Amino acid sequence: QVQLVESGGGSVQAGGSLRLSCAASGRTFRGYSLGWFRQAPGKEREFVAAIAWSGGSTYYADSVKGRFTISRDNAKNTVYLQMNSLKPEDTAVYYCAAKMGYGAFNSRPTYDIWGQGTQVTVSS
Repeated sequence: QVQLVESGGGSVQAGGSLRLSCAASGRTFRGYSLGWFRQAPGKEREFVAAIAWSGGSTYYADSVKGRFTISRDNAKNTVYLQMNSLKPEDTAVYYCAAKMGYGAFNSRPTYDIWGQGTQVTVSS
């Protein structure tokens, strides 16, 4: 079973950048698709970005396209989320998630392994 641990969250002013990391332990990432989701207070957890096992396919929510970049280093069992041009509405707890296989990347219920989350706060 894969365990996921996020890091890199923090507080930043609008327009700033943060890089989130999610490290897997327990077994290899091989064959897993990886996603980032976020949950703001009082809101549903929503899809942010996802990347297929090969790293060749990436997917983004419209709200973050052009500002966020997801990448993975399979040798290090780590996935990253580079967040640029941050806005106050990006404030949320960000979760890393993993699932075996391919497809339905923005579907939260299809992910069966989750990290504990890391807080991102963007001030105006």
